[in-house]
Amino acid sequence: MNTIQLKQQLIDEVEARKDELLELCSALIQIPSENPPGDSTEISQFITDYLTKFDIAVDRHESADKMYNLISTIGNQDQGKNLIFCGHTDVVPAGDRSKWDFDPFCGEIKDGWMLGRGASDMKAGLSGLIFATTLLKRMNIELPGQLSLVIVPDEETGGEFGVPWLLEKGLVKGDGCLIAEPSSPRNPTIGQKGSYWFELEVYGQPGHGSLSPLAGPNAISDMVKALLEIQKVWDIQIELPEEVKPLIEVSHRYMREVETERLQYIDVFERITCNIGTIEGGTKANVIPESCKVQVDCRLPFGITQQEVTSFLTEKLDALGIQYELRRFGFRSEANFTDANDPVCKAITENITFVTGDEAYGVMQWASSDARHFREYNIPVLQYGPAYLPTIHGYNERVKTEQIITCAKVYVAAIIDFLYSN
Repeated sequence: MNTIQLKQQLIDEVEARKDELLELCSALIQIPSENPPGDSTEISQFITDYLTKFDIAVDRHESADKMYNLISTIGNQDQGKNLIFCGHTDVVPAGDRSKWDFDPFCGEIKDGWMLGRGASDMKAGLSGLIFATTLLKRMNIELPGQLSLVIVPDEETGGEFGVPWLLEKGLVKGDGCLIAEPSSPRNPTIGQKGSYWFELEVYGQPGHGSLSPLAGPNAISDMVKALLEIQKVWDIQIELPEEVKPLIEVSHRYMREVETERLQYIDVFERITCNIGTIEGGTKANVIPESCKVQVDCRLPFGITQQEVTSFLTEKLDALGIQYELRRFGFRSEANFTDANDPVCKAITENITFVTGDEAYGVMQWASSDARHFREYNIPVLQYGPAYLPTIHGYNERVKTEQIITCAKVYVAAIIDFLYSN
């Protein structure tokens, strides 16, 4: 049997067992695994029990209290390449349940949609990875290399106790990685912008409110001035490096032809975005505020560094003559990508076409994810998973069941192409 025949056999098996795949996805959604608080005990035990049912051993690593990383390996561990399948079990909190049209943890299927928190981000993709791994084991497929299934408990709040923890300890190594994060059906993400989060605190001099603006300075008034300057990062003209221009160009094409409803965001790939996420300051209306704080999320394109952004901000703030402190926190990364011709990228894009008959190509994402950590360790990586993108992190999260099945078919076919290729 050649590799094309083997791939088709596996794809046919996914189709025959699709109800089992959807049941697994439903079961994962029904287990609340919100982060915060980040307790993965129940869902990690469920996955462990599911894998061991098919004689797949699971190594558990508790990286923080009640946060369990799971690693399973099948195939030939003595020779050949190592493909990593990676997913996270945590989901963002459901929020105000009265604003949902259904129970956020119902895991129900209705009118062809899988419903619930994590349906798109990313329990549908995670179920596909788990199902694909067990399918190869059940069918006794002899792999010329190994497949490592890596399931982490911490991604949604920055991921400190997930992928980076495993990489730092040398517990995960590989020649390529697929993360089943949500993506467009035909367009995996092979690059992402950098992250620059910071907190700015502006200081004032407390006094009676009846004396403002003569008394002061007023921390909130000065913060208003500072925010106007901070948001000028969007206006910085950035020269893109030559090696990433093809990726940006194809991402523009994607926006024009696929994500047409988001065409207004096309400039986001080449500019620094700036979101003023939180603000707090003052004590009472009749007291001149002594302090005002904001937390800001900036996303950086290729062609600019963290230090260059810091220099721009401090220059603008210093010119205002205000008292302030700028502190970094949270996400911190440069823009990063994997070459579209890398074997792991080709294994996914070519098998999207093999399964669907449609053209597929990798694009940029304007957010960031665990992919950046793999690239820091020189492991080529891309993201491809089922999703209904408008509902991610929002109310009424859902995904088409057809897409869950299609992605699982791509996963099993990609394993064969990647591990069998030289």
